[in-house]
Amino acid sequence: MAPARDRRTGFSRRRQYSAFFAYVLAIAGALVGIALLVVSSFNPPAFAALRMTVASVAAPVASGLDATVGVVRAVPDAIGSWFRVHGENAELRAQVARDARLLTRARVMAYDNRRLRALLALRDRSEDVVVTARLVASSATSARRFALLNAGRFQGVRPGMPVRGPVGLVGRVLETGPIAARILLVTDPESLVPVRRTRDGLPALAAGRGDGRVDIRSVNATNVRFQPGEMFVTTGTGGIYPPGIPVAAIAASAIDSAIAVPIAAPDALDFALVERPFLPMPASTPRAAAATHVPPQAPPPAP
Repeated sequence: MAPARDRRTGFSRRRQYSAFFAYVLAIAGALVGIALLVVSSFNPPAFAALRMTVASVAAPVASGLDATVGVVRAVPDAIGSWFRVHGENAELRAQVARDARLLTRARVMAYDNRRLRALLALRDRSEDVVVTARLVASSATSARRFALLNAGRFQGVRPGMPVRGPVGLVGRVLETGPIAARILLVTDPESLVPVRRTRDGLPALAAGRGDGRVDIRSVNATNVRFQPGEMFVTTGTGGIYPPGIPVAAIAASAIDSAIAVPIAAPDALDFALVERPFLPMPASTPRAAAATHVPPQAPPPAP
């Protein structure tokens, strides 16, 4: 059986020293207290000076301790504030992303609204509109430039009819089906549109290049200078396109022939107007056919 530990101080020198110093400090504290009590009773001014001296020494220590305690207390608050601010920042970022999507949708709706209003105003002004239809596809990579319209013979669309957008000429109807039509764009190499310059009425031809642009070629004059930004519109020559429809604008300075950018880009259009030709060919009537018909002459009588 292990011997019980002896807790008396006589068997440990460290305990003896600790007990001794504790007694000394207790006696010293009691003596200092008695001395201060005697001084405060018999010499209050001296006690006040001593008290202020001790206070002057203890004030910086107390201030340092108070600051340390304040810093220690502020650490949890700072950590909590960081987490709170981090969470609020994430919420604000999500809100900004949602607002950005809503703003984008609002801008798209406003843009579509402006285009459709312009198209509606154009339809109200024009008396030759056959149908308003959607451009469902357009070729942008091949050498030929066509577009597909979701309206055909059932809606009154016929080959040769001009097609335009709110701001400019798109092309003309090339082929028609029951409910669809194929549009030859002004940028196709087979497209030739008589145009004139708005500044001085200079006649020219707008020929498609097959790369999304057109060539403006002077027809009656030489050494004609073209400047960037000059606008060309249809003339009505040929009887297909009504006069005054914007076609293209010059992209760079040139002489006699210049590269121009179409005003109406098919890739940026949703809807287009199909109009009747400016000068349609008169339809033949039975009366006119009878008037122009020459009856065969009877053979002469036999002698």
